[in-house]
Amino acid sequence: QVQLVESGGGSVQAGGSLRLSCTSDEYTIRRKTLAWFRQAPGQEREGVAAMSSNANANYANSVKGRFSIAKDDARNTLILQMNSLRPEDTAIYYCACAAADWYGTAPLRASDYNTWGQGTQVTVSS
Repeated sequence: QVQLVESGGGSVQAGGSLRLSCTSDEYTIRRKTLAWFRQAPGQEREGVAAMSSNANANYANSVKGRFSIAKDDARNTLILQMNSLRPEDTAIYYCACAAADWYGTAPLRASDYNTWGQGTQVTVSS
């Protein structure tokens, strides 16, 4: 059973940075298609960034140039580096593992992911 544990959320002023981490077992981090989603109150869950099983990154238009997804294989961790944060980035952020292994463009649809972490809150104030 895959387990995903997020950490690194918090409160920051607009323009600031945060780094989210998602830890799991070695196989999941190194071989599986993984992604970060977020959900704001009253909103649907939105795909933010995804990494295919062969390490191709895919980003939502809203975060391109500001967010970066990466894997730290030595620490069995998926990272989301968030820079130039905006109030509209405020949400609960979730790490997710896809049901299938993607080797092209990793999807940003929630329906393609079947394992989720518990979420971590990110709050950006203006």
